[in-house]
Amino acid sequence: MEYTIEAYNELVEKLLALSVAYYDNDAPLVSDFEYDRMNNELKRIEAEHPAWIRPDSPTQHVGGHVSEAFSPVEHPVPLESLQDVFSFEEVTAFVEKMDASVPEEHEYVTEPKIDGLSVAVEYRNGVLYQGATRGNGAVGEDVTENLRTIRSLPKKLKNAPSRIIVRGEVYMSHDTFNTINAQREVEGLPLLANPRNAAAGSLRQQDPAICAQRMLDIICFNIQLAEGVTYQTHYETLEAMAAMGFPVVAHTLCKTPQACADAITAIGEGRENYPFDIDGAVVKLNGLSQREALGSTAKYPRWAVAYKYPPEKKPSRVVDILIQVGRTGVLTPKAVIESIRLAGTTVTNATLHNQDFIENLGVNVGDTVLVQKAGEIIPEVLEVVKKDSEGVFRFPTVCPACGAPVVRDEDGAAIRCTGAECPAQRLRNIVHFASKDAMDIDGLGPAVVEALDKAELIHTPAELYYLEPQSVAAVERMGKKSAENLLANIADSKTRGLGRLLCAFGIRQVGAKAAKVLARHFATLDELMAATEEELTVIDDVGPITARYLTEWFASEQSRHQIQLLREAGVSFESTEEIADTRFAGKTFVLTGALEKYTRSEAEEIIERFGGKTSGSVSKKTSYVLVGANPGSKLTKAEALGIPVITEDEFAELIKD
Repeated sequence: MEYTIEAYNELVEKLLALSVAYYDNDAPLVSDFEYDRMNNELKRIEAEHPAWIRPDSPTQHVGGHVSEAFSPVEHPVPLESLQDVFSFEEVTAFVEKMDASVPEEHEYVTEPKIDGLSVAVEYRNGVLYQGATRGNGAVGEDVTENLRTIRSLPKKLKNAPSRIIVRGEVYMSHDTFNTINAQREVEGLPLLANPRNAAAGSLRQQDPAICAQRMLDIICFNIQLAEGVTYQTHYETLEAMAAMGFPVVAHTLCKTPQACADAITAIGEGRENYPFDIDGAVVKLNGLSQREALGSTAKYPRWAVAYKYPPEKKPSRVVDILIQVGRTGVLTPKAVIESIRLAGTTVTNATLHNQDFIENLGVNVGDTVLVQKAGEIIPEVLEVVKKDSEGVFRFPTVCPACGAPVVRDEDGAAIRCTGAECPAQRLRNIVHFASKDAMDIDGLGPAVVEALDKAELIHTPAELYYLEPQSVAAVERMGKKSAENLLANIADSKTRGLGRLLCAFGIRQVGAKAAKVLARHFATLDELMAATEEELTVIDDVGPITARYLTEWFASEQSRHQIQLLREAGVSFESTEEIADTRFAGKTFVLTGALEKYTRSEAEEIIERFGGKTSGSVSKKTSYVLVGANPGSKLTKAEALGIPVITEDEFAELIKD
């Protein structure tokens, strides 16, 4: 394909945007394989048209940018990236080129390429001194405190040089990734996309405590600098790092192109045995003096290549299509397929994403489909390669877990169960019911909810109010005192009032703010339940969709059963929301920057108590922008639109008396 300079510039811009998403935002928009394909196409164009090469082209620099949120760290030895190859022919060509360039005897080391976040860690006198991300290769971000939370990274070394810098890859293990995502699903939080992004995002957290909760690990694969010590080979440095206490990458010595190819194949076939994701295998010249003689290009060392495994795809017959109900109530179709080996694992199931995906693909039981592992993790159906359908699959109209009606998202393809007592959602429903914005039951976090559920003491939120002290005390790690405290907190929550109870129900589009609005309009839950859709839509901030969700939820048999149990338990159905006065009625506030006199939630509470509301974005409808220290772009937009900007002192004047 012949490119114009306009097409070249368009490809550069696209790759730059993808680089920002991957390196800076830890949220890739395309697969690694697709990015590499586009990047290689860019290299081909630039080789044919060197006059077109832009200084900001992704081929001219390494990695991402350095975030201003962290202190910069200059790398004494640059952290280079590797030249990618995609076939064994290219691996053979690399080895043959090395054989021609290095006349004396030499060999190679082949290693798995871990898919994580590259870091350099410095030790002085055997003690961890500083750690930084790769950044742009020359300058990285200081993440020392976050690195200290990684259990597998030694804080003190055995028999180390006075100063040593090692390079490693921070990763999140498959087990940790699955555990955290299961927990986030219970809490109703967005799921982590994949282990690589999860690791990168965790290591770049401002709060080391959050990083510690993510239970990251590290594998080390290179000595960047070692004062007073001389090593002859890369293999020797790996053995030395292991002796000092570092977890070291698996490695194989190879002498011929075929031996390198065999090692790459073995790594690919054994990828299921690694606790981390790999996206390739690295072939490196073993001799360090030979490496030094060969040197590097502007971006890559000449003495190594990274073989990238292509996404493996295989055909298989669809035996059945099942519907799974997730903890947030979303119904997800799954294809049960005839067993195949894919990317090192046995695959018998593949996701079909949603109803639209099935209809667009035209897949049915009996069809032969092409299956691929998405991001090397989740098997997915790509396309139908042979039609042999045994009928047409129909999405259920009721939840297979509880029989409640299902509804489709207004703004998406997800289909959800509406059942308030759906067993598939019970953990998430109970955790949400007890959360801070809802019934605010102290001590009833996800771990305790799971323990109570495991003991089969609760199945729905309302059953919390019927727990017996002796039964709770018998739960693992509870005991008599903890049980007494928990039950006292549950009892206290009975008086939280209508606003919090509405939020606790988890009705779609009825969060904390909407619940407060409704609680100010209706004196009791019974009054709200009696309201029609038309009566609800006249209320500020309650649109027709929210009104429909409310009436449908209250009409559900499962919802009414929950409400009856709560009523019999003595939970208050009365509103406690009062408006002190209406001075902010009809006014919308936007908060930006760090407030000193109030917490953000306190300021929002005051505004709402005086009849106003808050918003997360500035528009022409904004009445005031309340600014604290270091305000962001919201202040700029407010000034451009001529929106009144007030300080905390001016806000205090507005609420005076």
